[in-house]
Amino acid sequence: MEKLDIRDLSYEELVDYLKGQGQKPYRAKQIFAWIYKKGAASFNAMTNLSLGLREILKNNFTFSETIVAKKEIASDATIKFLFDLDDYEKVESVLIPTATRTTVCVSTQAGCKFSCQFCASGIGGWTRNLNCAEILEQILYAQRMSQEQPLSHIVFMGTGEPLDNYDHLMKAIRTINAEEGMNIAARRITISTVGLVPKIKKLVQEGIQVELAVSLHGSNNDIRNTLMPVNKRYPLSELIETCKEYIKATNRQVTFEYILIKDLTCTDKAALELSQLLKGMLCKLNLIPYNRVAEFAHKPPSLEEMIAFRDKLIRLGIHATLRSPRGRDVSAACGQLRHYAKIESKIN
Repeated sequence: MEKLDIRDLSYEELVDYLKGQGQKPYRAKQIFAWIYKKGAASFNAMTNLSLGLREILKNNFTFSETIVAKKEIASDATIKFLFDLDDYEKVESVLIPTATRTTVCVSTQAGCKFSCQFCASGIGGWTRNLNCAEILEQILYAQRMSQEQPLSHIVFMGTGEPLDNYDHLMKAIRTINAEEGMNIAARRITISTVGLVPKIKKLVQEGIQVELAVSLHGSNNDIRNTLMPVNKRYPLSELIETCKEYIKATNRQVTFEYILIKDLTCTDKAALELSQLLKGMLCKLNLIPYNRVAEFAHKPPSLEEMIAFRDKLIRLGIHATLRSPRGRDVSAACGQLRHYAKIESKIN
């Protein structure tokens, strides 16, 4: 029987397991502290556990070593990591330090099935979901690498669609948020989605105050159909109505992500359509300059065009901000992460 990685267990599941082994429940708190607070990388490091309990854990669980196949540091100090998984799949994470916070951008799937026509992540296709341990492993590694400014924020915006891997995502988030786990506030955790309407509705029921970022990327159905095939399944009107329901039920602001592509999404017409779509909602619009991907012919607007577009939206009553790209020179910026295992197999 294949062993489970211990990071696949929730705190409650670990308590139940230990009780079944005749162990005191407080041992779960000690084990979680070793993993999520002290950065232990093996059962042997858990020195306040008895040798007998450590042997039980080693015999029943794995504690996989994090294998970093590649590390690239951008000129702005952004760091991109390429991780080897146990089945030879690969995923990327990005560590983004600033003067006031340190954020890790985390992948939730090996590849992506949604094929947005500006994003490198879907080019090689989709292989599988990551399990809870594989999601947490990326975050724990980033935590170890961010000693100068402790890890403070987590964004699920890497390769894959987080809400398409709903159960493993939510299990990981509860460990990140738990006092016994990483104890990172829910409001410092952001889930990004292409707009999976049923899963957004399901998220409302979780009762956890995470941030929700919705990839809008089009001001009307025609443009969104072109850029995001998912829009044909969940069209713009249905997505916006679901977001309004989410806001009403949670009293939480929604962030809409919007890519700026020259002569396509960054136009006066698009600004007017966006204002009509979003006005009156508890939301903000995060404008993202298009980051070049070789397989797509899009071009980013000039800085002047982007600023003018943002200012027009503000005049129209929309809370709009312009994001500064991070990690472009190592292909770590928004839309540039890809599923290297798939890409390399096509090249070789």
